[in-house]
Amino acid sequence: MTTETEFLAQLQSAIRDNRITLPTLPEVALRVRDEVDREETTASRIADMVATDAALSTRLLQVANSPLYRARVAIDNIQMAVTRLGLKLVRSLVISLAMKQIFQATSDLLDKRLRTLWEESVQVAAFSRILAQSLPRLDKEQAMLAGLIHNIGSLPILTLAESYAEFMCDEERLDNLVFNLSPIISKQILEAWDFPETLIRVAENYQNLNYDGGPEADYVDVVLVARLQTLSDHHQAGWSQVKSFQKVGIEPEIEMIEIEGVAEDMEGIRAVFL
Repeated sequence: MTTETEFLAQLQSAIRDNRITLPTLPEVALRVRDEVDREETTASRIADMVATDAALSTRLLQVANSPLYRARVAIDNIQMAVTRLGLKLVRSLVISLAMKQIFQATSDLLDKRLRTLWEESVQVAAFSRILAQSLPRLDKEQAMLAGLIHNIGSLPILTLAESYAEFMCDEERLDNLVFNLSPIISKQILEAWDFPETLIRVAENYQNLNYDGGPEADYVDVVLVARLQTLSDHHQAGWSQVKSFQKVGIEPEIEMIEIEGVAEDMEGIRAVFL
């Protein structure tokens, strides 16, 4: 029987030898991300980059006109969308929208699991965005992105696990494998993508109920709470000891979805990504 330690070693070896490739962001998302960081960039240049990807352009226009961003007048071209939304918001949205392309199954066996994983990630992202709205030190779009990418390491884990009948025939073992190894591989992927340390820390700690990054909430706190709200059928007594709840300003016994306005925002975000 293959242990998790042995599986991790084999996964790392497969990655090093290019037998399994880590997920990669689409080229246009990388170009937009890097271009926004250039001081001399313009909305026109960003719009031209986005326009090279027809599917992404269409989705960005849909998002710009969605209730989520409450455009006062219809936005009918990419240049207008970039100008109205702003460069940094467009950068976050382009990367977030590109994430769905990565969660594509390579086989029927993985299809159901990856669809479930994507839906859970969208739910976590939605709660994360909502929580960050009341935290002035955090950017709500960055919080949403953190929710979308926090569990990205599950993809190569599931890809390799597909060749191990002992995991694929045992749901509990497979769940435990993904749960225990995903933070390690997610961190590796985000480092390869050259993501900021604030988001890499999310990948490392999103399951760590004892996480304490300082006196004020960070993206780990937001995603950790959002994930608990998403995946737990009921609130557990131990949640009262989770410092992240206090930092993000929500009581552990509160169901976020019951807060006024949350359900509407959730539907808006789900409409964008699902």
